[in-house]
Amino acid sequence: MRERFDWLKEKVLALPYQPGVYIMKNEAGEVIYVGKAKALKNRVSQYFQSGSQHTPKTAKMVSNIWDFDIIVTESEFEALVLENSMIKKYKPKYNILLKDDKGYPYIKVSLSQPFPGFTVVPKPQQDADRYFGPYLSRHQAYQVIEAINGALKLKTCRKVFPRDIGKERPCLNQHLGRCLAPCTGDISAEEYAALVQQGVDLLEGHSKRLARQLEAQMQQAAEELQFERAAILRDRVKAIQALGEKQKVVAGAFADLDAVAFVQGQTKGCVVVLHYLGGALQDKEYVLIDGTADEDAGEVLGAFIKQYYRQAAPKNVLLSDTIEDMPAVAEFLASIAGRKVELSVPQRGKRHDLIRLAQKNAAEEIARTETAQERRAKSLERLQSMTGMETLPRILESYDISNFAGADTVGSMVVFEDAKPKRSRYRRFKIVCAAQGQDDYASMAEMLTRRLQHWKDGDEKFCPLPSAFLIDGGLGHVRTAQSVLDSFGVTVPCFGMVKDDHHRTRGLVAPDGREFGISTVPAVFALIGRIQEETHRFAITYNRSLGAKRMRGSTLDKVEGVGSKRRSELLKYFGTIERIKQASLEELQRVVPKNVAQNIHKQLHGD
Repeated sequence: MRERFDWLKEKVLALPYQPGVYIMKNEAGEVIYVGKAKALKNRVSQYFQSGSQHTPKTAKMVSNIWDFDIIVTESEFEALVLENSMIKKYKPKYNILLKDDKGYPYIKVSLSQPFPGFTVVPKPQQDADRYFGPYLSRHQAYQVIEAINGALKLKTCRKVFPRDIGKERPCLNQHLGRCLAPCTGDISAEEYAALVQQGVDLLEGHSKRLARQLEAQMQQAAEELQFERAAILRDRVKAIQALGEKQKVVAGAFADLDAVAFVQGQTKGCVVVLHYLGGALQDKEYVLIDGTADEDAGEVLGAFIKQYYRQAAPKNVLLSDTIEDMPAVAEFLASIAGRKVELSVPQRGKRHDLIRLAQKNAAEEIARTETAQERRAKSLERLQSMTGMETLPRILESYDISNFAGADTVGSMVVFEDAKPKRSRYRRFKIVCAAQGQDDYASMAEMLTRRLQHWKDGDEKFCPLPSAFLIDGGLGHVRTAQSVLDSFGVTVPCFGMVKDDHHRTRGLVAPDGREFGISTVPAVFALIGRIQEETHRFAITYNRSLGAKRMRGSTLDKVEGVGSKRRSELLKYFGTIERIKQASLEELQRVVPKNVAQNIHKQLHGD
């Protein structure tokens, strides 16, 4: 590999200081990355410099480069256009790619088919079909199609006619009167095409003219006593009139301003585009992109807008982050739109508010679509990365000590598997050494010793060992735990969960004193915080149960006539010892006999 890198460095030395495109290839000769540069020699050499601080994704890409080619262009703008074209052609592995065609959509009317239909497509083609648009978004384009299909009762299924006529029974839409059901063969291709042409008239903005024509046909049908046909035409006129009033987006209209923002979540990034027309928000589009955690926000936005605005672009595009070579990108969009396009990154004022709204929408989409499993997996990956653990910490065991005024000292062992509580593996320990005095270090050592002894003896309830031990406490606690692990020859990593002045986990500390701050890594901060709270809760619950048991034994058990059965009945009826103490003789007699009630009252009140 070293020889290959030396050869690539020598090849870089021969590159010109001119704009152009570079094409990175792997060992099999496949294109894995395409980029552009103002000066090819400067840009390409950055990949092979010693000590370069690459992101993990770029470092992985560089390790797979076996050769590269270049194409020199006359200008940076030409390089940008060529880069965009080659990315679409090769779909390189390490370029940021949209999963599907986005941008301003068009409505296609398949007039070349015997039974035409309406669909949404990313761009028009040179064929016999009709295209309308661009529209603000796919959502609005689909709304228009749905309204036309509903008004004219056209098919919405995927059947192809005349091929599928008579093959199956009509669907529910025919029985509900929502479809003319060409699948039955009751309507000819000519009649159906005439209805589709009415839909074309609607897209062309002729809803009033079409309504007048249908009204005339309705009157004629009524005069000829064809009342059923007249009623159908009447309903169609009403639907078309309503469609003409509601349809806000007409052919050829698109936004005059877009607010485009990128937000990075735990597992994926999201770009949101808010479309504004005449100063009013018209619609929203968003794209979720994987593998952007280590990417620069500007780089993601730059790649996005070059792919998004393939067919049309608004007058103004507001960005949440600065992108590289913004003037060249603006020129590229202008060449598509046929007029000037302004790119800007607003820092204040109303336009900045639009960007903040776009960012808020992006964050909401991430929260809605990121699965809990994805977030948990990313949390463990981040934890492994920041602590340097050799394997993914799928199983984490956490330990805490709890006591009340030095009494009833207990230990809790909580297990998280794949960042989720595994309650069937929770264990609790009643600390024996605490009877000789409160000593958290000794208590922790006793608990871990007993846990590891169970494992050593082959107890299935304590197998397997975790990926890491987490100890509630600071450096002293984790060193105590490490000494126990060493005594058993266990090499599993061990960390203490250190809290700040507000009793929140601020970081993890290793036995050698290294501290890993987690407050700036939300995914890890949330995971460790949850584990620590769960461990503390489990310990406190056990401690309180022992205290309550001791309290019950020191009061009711001393009363003559009260055994375990009557004690349970009393606690079930009154709930607590304090309420039993507050109860009158009459209330006690509702649960136990009179003489036992008198004994309880005398015992609890000392009379």
